[in-house]
Amino acid sequence: MRARDAGEQPRGRGRHRPRGGRRAEPREQPPEQPRERSAQPRERPRAQSGEEPLRRARGRRRGRRGRSDLLARVAVAVPAAVVAVVLDNLGGIYWALFMLAIGCVCVHELHGLLARWRPAKLVSFASVAALVAAAWLGSERTVLEVALAALPVAFLAVAARGRPAIGSVSIAGTLLGVWWIGVPFALAVLLRRTDHGAGVLIDLMVGTFVGDTGAYIGGRLFGRRPLAPSISPRKTVEGLFCGVLFAILSVYVVGLNQAWLTHGDALLVGIATAVLGPIGDLFESMVKRDAGAKDAGSAFGAHGGALDRLDAVIFTVVAGYYIWSTVGH
Repeated sequence: MRARDAGEQPRGRGRHRPRGGRRAEPREQPPEQPRERSAQPRERPRAQSGEEPLRRARGRRRGRRGRSDLLARVAVAVPAAVVAVVLDNLGGIYWALFMLAIGCVCVHELHGLLARWRPAKLVSFASVAALVAAAWLGSERTVLEVALAALPVAFLAVAARGRPAIGSVSIAGTLLGVWWIGVPFALAVLLRRTDHGAGVLIDLMVGTFVGDTGAYIGGRLFGRRPLAPSISPRKTVEGLFCGVLFAILSVYVVGLNQAWLTHGDALLVGIATAVLGPIGDLFESMVKRDAGAKDAGSAFGAHGGALDRLDAVIFTVVAGYYIWSTVGH
């Protein structure tokens, strides 16, 4: 053995010795217990974020939204229908002024949609007033003359502004308000002046609004195939079928209580209402899509403007007037 160097501590002894001179005993560590593994695999809870729960949640939300939309539609339609029926029964100047007021509101909403077309607003409002006055004081011929006179007047008004770059578009926007809105409201005044015209107007309103509600319900319950996705993506073929059926049946049922209306005439008015109502709805949807707007206005709050609620009636009242002028006398 070699001699240890001075001051060198022996290995393994004095290195961990406490000051008292006693060697520290190592602490005993408890033996590690092995983890028990279950013989059966643990069942994982079912994921609540899968496709099926999401589909159910969306269905519940869609159902609640559909019920609330339907109730809101009824809450808006019932008071408006009551006002229309009361003024229809009064007739005369009251009905003419009502048509003038609603027509001006619709033209105002149309000008908002076609703002970039720069229509001649004064010409549109003046033409609507002249058409309603011609229908109340004159005849169908007078209404036609006013409608035709709107074209040169619109040209002069647009040309006077000195912007020929969009002149033709401005004239088109002006005449759209005159012929799409002004003429039908004038024909509604003419129809009220005919024999039993007040009753025919009620039939048209009932058939239009019941058909629209039936199309909405049918589309919510059975809608699968889109009707015109490029114009109105939410309308379906099934909804259209339900709306047509509801419109025809409603006009026929109302006609059973009108002794002056034959069953054949009731079916004719009902079919015209069922066919032209959806066309008027799609026409207004196309105008809104071109304008990049969801609603034409806000006269009825969340349910849009007057033009959104009357787009179908604007078409059906024209058909009702010419049908009743032919078969009603």
